[in-house]
Amino acid sequence: MKTIQIIVSGRVQGVYFRAYIQKQAITGFAKNNKDGSVEIIARGGQENLKKFITYCHKGPIMAKVNQVIVTEYDTNDTFAHFDIR
Repeated sequence: MKTIQIIVSGRVQGVYFRAYIQKQAITGFAKNNKDGSVEIIARGGQENLKKFITYCHKGPIMAKVNQVIVTEYDTNDTFAHFDIR
C-alpha cells in the first residue's frame, strides 16, 4: 500500500468534488483548503491510485480542474474508509 497527497486546484470547491472522489473506493480523506484548492490524502495499491488520480484530473461535471499535484506522503495513519473533512 502506498499513500499520496494530491492538491487539486481550479473550480473544485462548491461543485461536489470531494463527494465525487469519495465514491472512487479508496481510503484516506479530502478537505478544502483556504486557497480554494482541495487536498487529498489517499492510500491504496498502485493501480487503484493511478485510477484515482485520473478521477482527480476530471472531477464532477461542474468542476474545472486546472492543476493536480501528486506527491508521496509519509504517514503512520491507517484509514478504514474515505472521509470528507
